[in-house]
Amino acid sequence: MVLGLFSCSKNTQTHPPVGGVLSKNDLDVSKQRMKNLNSQERYHIQEWINGQPAKYYPTQLNYWVNVQGFDQRQRRQDDTFISYSYDLYDFDQTKIYDQPIQRRDARFGHFDELKAVEDALRFIHDGEEVTLLVPSALAYGTYGDEKKIDNDIPLIIKLKAL
Repeated sequence: MVLGLFSCSKNTQTHPPVGGVLSKNDLDVSKQRMKNLNSQERYHIQEWINGQPAKYYPTQLNYWVNVQGFDQRQRRQDDTFISYSYDLYDFDQTKIYDQPIQRRDARFGHFDELKAVEDALRFIHDGEEVTLLVPSALAYGTYGDEKKIDNDIPLIIKLKAL
């Protein structure tokens, strides 16, 4: 039941007018839309969690992880290196891409990654695998990835530090 609700909460993309500038009213409407969408997604993710045998814990950045106290661990610093991979799933638990997304020797502060992934990489231990439940705002947001992930889609991310 919850999974069908995610698809109902999809909204159409909006783009700024040809001049590229949004009015204050447009910005307020957009901000309110994102606030409402985030509230809906958080509610649906929590409902999904309630139906799972595994426990998930909220983080300060607004995603959930399957490790208690995860974002209270010591944080990796900028300019340190990490190798990692992750798989993306929708909330039907369908894998989105056949191959994992993988990075070798990425340096903190110098790579561009999904907000939730970059945050989780700061706290993950070498060799550890964690599962993240991520609202769309911390995933691919309003535009999707322009491939297989549509706009405003929350994701399950299985992340591993290599």
